[in-house]
Amino acid sequence: MWIADNWKDYEVLDTSSGEKLERWGEYTLIRPDPQVIWNTDKKNAGWKNFNGHYHRSNKGGGEWEFKNLPDEWEISYKNGAVFHLKPFAFKHTGLFPEQAVNWDWFSSIIKKEKETHPDKPIKILNLFAYTGGATLAAALAGAEVTHVDASKGMVGWAKENAISSGLKDAKIRWLVDDCKKFVEREIRRGNKYDGIIMDPPSYGRGPGGEVWKIEESIFPFIKLCEELLSEDALFLLINSYTTGLQPAVLKYMIESAIALKHPGSVRSDEIGLPVTDTGLILPCGASGRWMRK
Repeated sequence: MWIADNWKDYEVLDTSSGEKLERWGEYTLIRPDPQVIWNTDKKNAGWKNFNGHYHRSNKGGGEWEFKNLPDEWEISYKNGAVFHLKPFAFKHTGLFPEQAVNWDWFSSIIKKEKETHPDKPIKILNLFAYTGGATLAAALAGAEVTHVDASKGMVGWAKENAISSGLKDAKIRWLVDDCKKFVEREIRRGNKYDGIIMDPPSYGRGPGGEVWKIEESIFPFIKLCEELLSEDALFLLINSYTTGLQPAVLKYMIESAIALKHPGSVRSDEIGLPVTDTGLILPCGASGRWMRK
């Protein structure tokens, strides 16, 4: 398992009864987690002295309960990225901390390439880019980034994070677009990228009502993205929170759609976060990685 264990401003304190107790900077949140199917003793004081608790409803969805939690606050990561956090619909805060293990991986690849070829622009495409964690990591490592998400609000949020991270003048293109349509247009334009990052949702709709169902759409989409990889591309990363897309499935798709045309190594694994009180690891989805040899 690949573990995101380089955080200082974030930690999973404990897990029990379908929930995780987290520290986000100065504040403690309790949020649902479907992986937490165990019922262990809740000894940490944070279970009672929380700042925010998202209560799931039996009818679907849920609502937040707040205690001295600001509308918005910030945390930072070791690479210099600064994230604006705010609790919003369906338990989210605007950041998936487990993704830091992937940020570290591709940032090291970008930095190594910049050391070898300092004058060569490295172009990265971040699809389904959300609030820009991967965009910030790639830009801070020295890459030029194209950030694509179907939500205008998420792209605006990502821009705020970039400004707070000292990337106001960085070479980042911010695009509100349907990812599949954007990739198809980029293919027609003949554009190429040295790295592609994608974190596709299980289900979603584009700005024009386009429907995305991951089980039906993901493999054809990966094949499309292969056409955007440059001749000497560095990497491709796919992340998934969909339970049906196990690490072996991600590896099989990348081997079939990418590695046959772009020689390199393919690896896949679960990603996870350490749990402070137990010393165990909380699984948080899976990632598949292709890297040039």
